[in-house]
Amino acid sequence: MLFSLAVIFLVGLSAAAIFQAIGMPRIIGMLATGILTGTYVLDLLDPKILGISSELRQIALIIILIKAGLSLNLSDLKKVGRPAVMMSFLPASFEILGYFILAPLLLGINHTEAAVMGAVLGAVSPAVVVPRMVKLMEEKYGTEKSIPQMILAGASCDDIFVIVLFSTFVTMAQGGSAKATDFLNIPVSIILGVLLGALSGFVLFYIFEISYRKGNKIRNSTKVIAILGLAFLLMSVETFLKPYVAVSGLLAVVAMACVIKIKADKSVSARLSEKFGKLWIAAEAVLFVLVGAAVDIRYTLTAGVAAVLLIFGALIFRAVGVWICLLGTKLTLKEKLFCVTAYMPKATVQAAIGSVPMSLGLPCGKIVLSVAVLAILITAPLGAIGIDRSYKRLLAHEE
Repeated sequence: MLFSLAVIFLVGLSAAAIFQAIGMPRIIGMLATGILTGTYVLDLLDPKILGISSELRQIALIIILIKAGLSLNLSDLKKVGRPAVMMSFLPASFEILGYFILAPLLLGINHTEAAVMGAVLGAVSPAVVVPRMVKLMEEKYGTEKSIPQMILAGASCDDIFVIVLFSTFVTMAQGGSAKATDFLNIPVSIILGVLLGALSGFVLFYIFEISYRKGNKIRNSTKVIAILGLAFLLMSVETFLKPYVAVSGLLAVVAMACVIKIKADKSVSARLSEKFGKLWIAAEAVLFVLVGAAVDIRYTLTAGVAAVLLIFGALIFRAVGVWICLLGTKLTLKEKLFCVTAYMPKATVQAAIGSVPMSLGLPCGKIVLSVAVLAILITAPLGAIGIDRSYKRLLAHEE
């Protein structure tokens, strides 16, 4: 396992640096490292580390979401209002509709299987989008109109919406029927996640505050560990409560970090944000190398040209959904184009659930996995390049 970690850090970060040096996004180097060193090519990574890959990727995602929460200004988010709420479900709905219409025509599957495919492919990748939106907030690009805040919030909720739909469509594909209560899980999950996270943030802040008043100063490094520990607990609560009630652990983590930012002194939250930014350097390598390792490159060969056309066709549906969300806002044409670009990347969710239909024995399992793999390879680099290359031209810089 130690050799595998050495490969992840040394080769992954070196590849990231090489791609950055030639003007490409770092994640392409890390994804490529994972694909080449994973089970399906060179097989250099220990099966033990691949066995806990999903947990390691989740830890990395938690780190960047805490960083995002500590950088997010809720007053800015309030200014956005309606579009931020719509961005959490409408673009994904349009993309799923795109697969529902186009997949039977291009791939010959039935509409229920097309809905399953759409649910796998419909989620935007917070792992690609969130760190870039945090960077934009720090550099103050688009912040006057709260564009990165809106995209960050929408991307965090988008996954919950899609995963609930995925579970429902899989049940239908297995011969079951959808229930109205399944769809009620979406708002319940979001509301309970925010409430649980906010409460946890208040409790943790007051523990820090009481300790400080009693003369026991807690080091920022200790606070980081405490925040991480509580974040892991919130994610565990989601798992524990899953049979009884839906709770979004990821939204709880963001809400907790937001409350700490609001309640703590600005200098304290800034230092905590900086420390999580340093942790992200290692977490980013773990996340994207392991996402790459989860990609079975063999399935891209079976997907064919029809799958590529399907992915781009569905992305057009998604772009229409994003555009509708932004109607009536003060955003310029350039800013709307940026939002469309930023909502393109696929990676984490597709790597996590792309193989589920095949493992359940659904007839569409292999083609769903093939399209999911191809979508990661196409949209993650394109989305990352699109964001990195366009934000200075498309977004206004706030002095």
